[in-house]
This record gives sequence, C-alpha cells and structure tokens, in this order.
Amino acid sequence: MLRYRCDSIDRLFQTILNLESVEECYEYFADICTIKEVQDMAQRLDTAILLDKGLSYQKIIDEIDVSSATIGRVSKCLNYGSGGYRNAIEKLNNKESK
Repeated sequence: MLRYRCDSIDRLFQTILNLESVEECYEYFADICTIKEVQDMAQRLDTAILLDKGLSYQKIIDEIDVSSATIGRVSKCLNYGSGGYRNAIEKLNNKESK
C-alpha cells in the first residue's frame, strides 16, 4: 500500500482506469505529464520487463540506454516492492499471449 495514499491520488488513478483506448491514454498523458515523464515511465517498465526476463544490467543498458542507477531502483521495486511491476508484466504477458 502506498504511504502517500489520499483522495487526490485515488482520483488520478481512477481517471486512468476510466480511459478506454491507447489513443485516449496518449491524449490524457500528453495533458497531464511532460513527454520526458511519460518516456521515463515507459523506460522503467521496459527495464522491469527485461529484468524479469533475466537480462543483465549491461544488456539492458545496451538495449534501452538506461542508467545502472535506474536499473537498480527498478530491480529493487521488482524484487522487494509492492508487486506492481510483477502484476503489470503478468497482465501484459497474458494479454499478448491471447
């Protein structure tokens, strides 16, 4: 559970859950985030996916040009976090395999 949970963040997450297509996500995130913020989040997810596949830090750095500090942070979350990355990756894999 997030230590910073509050009504405002619940509302933010609910608005994301209410989006119905990738196009709606692009529109919403273009308004609510900077391009760099969206790219950083995507890069972190890509890092988690590659770590989950067992790739080394060096291979991840070579593949997506991410810092070792970011890989370490994502790895810590992937292995000791709340399970958000694992849940998201599992759902993504299940959707792609259908």
